[in-house]
Amino acid sequence: MNFARRLAQAAIGVPFVWLGYEAASAPGGRVAHAKRLGLPSPETAVRFNGAAMAVGGAALVANVYPRAAATGLIASLVPTTLAGHAFWNLDADDPGRTVQRIQVLKNLALIGALAQVALRA
Repeated sequence: MNFARRLAQAAIGVPFVWLGYEAASAPGGRVAHAKRLGLPSPETAVRFNGAAMAVGGAALVANVYPRAAATGLIASLVPTTLAGHAFWNLDADDPGRTVQRIQVLKNLALIGALAQVALRA
């Protein structure tokens, strides 16, 4: 793997390590978002998802099973996006709607980047 590709893969992984650790160690307001999805134990789900993101991100940075890590991170982004950034449920004049839409688009871009890693031959 060339240096530029490794650097790009590490750059994708670092935010997941940081933000996943934060979610796992201090779920905070994320629990209320997860509860809206009807999860039986929303705090546990948030902590588990955060830990999965941190581990998957670390695996990308370390280049350990990067395709599996990227696939797992894609799977973790789906509930995160649906629970935490549901801009479509906000009124059109709500100032938070734009912020949440940006987060959804950012997550879509991350999914694209992760798919590039996961589908690499």
